[in-house]
Amino acid sequence: MPDNPIGVHALVWTGDTSPESVQHAVTETRAAGFDLLELSLHDSLNLDVPAARRALDAVGLQVACSRGLAFDADVSSEDPAVVKRGEQLLHDSLAITHGLGGTHFTGALYSALGKYPAPLTEGGRRNVVTVLAQLAKEARGRGMTLGLEICNRYETNVVNTAHDALRLADDIGEDNVLIHLDTYHMNIEEDDFVRPVHEVGDRLGYVHIGENHRGYLGSGHLDFTSFFHALRDIRYTGPVTFESFSSAVVMRGLSNDLAIWRNLWTDGADLARHAHAYIAGMLTSHPS
Repeated sequence: MPDNPIGVHALVWTGDTSPESVQHAVTETRAAGFDLLELSLHDSLNLDVPAARRALDAVGLQVACSRGLAFDADVSSEDPAVVKRGEQLLHDSLAITHGLGGTHFTGALYSALGKYPAPLTEGGRRNVVTVLAQLAKEARGRGMTLGLEICNRYETNVVNTAHDALRLADDIGEDNVLIHLDTYHMNIEEDDFVRPVHEVGDRLGYVHIGENHRGYLGSGHLDFTSFFHALRDIRYTGPVTFESFSSAVVMRGLSNDLAIWRNLWTDGADLARHAHAYIAGMLTSHPS
């Protein structure tokens, strides 16, 4: 088997981070054969960090955390009070990730997750750079990396392509700020699945695998073969995490944020087992 940890997003199992839900996600993730569980911190107020870490450690699972921001806590805003709330949320989330034993804190760390009515302003971009440079310094002290997840135009106006993300990472200027590619978003914004991977190269730190409709892998039209070939080309050995959403599992508010208007699956366990086999097969067929 390849060295890449194969992960699954906790929203395949549960829509919240209560102790019972986290334990369920941990148990199911291990039973499905994954190496890593990704926890979304949208519900972090309900997360019992010590209990979650004990559950993860008990079964030997790695953990990564992700999040986006809200419009009233948006570090790409020009409103100082809004930026300050977003900055605090990011620092709190970094501490939670560290407390869980994770070294990857990733996601749309640079903006709210939602459709913007206008392009990013110069002042808003300066705020993003300032906030994430400070967050990266704190992350380095904790032995952690930050991931800039590239999201489509309907979810952010800050970073939509690999080239955008590299420019932002260069301006932040910290070498523990890495790029997070997501095949769902790449399908919307990139020309193909190869050139962005090659452009990012050894700055790739995290990968989300998701179908064009966020359902079962292989049931859509995405060219995963070329994508995994490209990962092999750059000798990527980081996490490859399956991400899929269904309003049968995800809480209503987040379902609305993610525009989950129909259910492509109802059985998370079957979906996850299939995804693990699919990703493992791709990695084995295209080893680094």
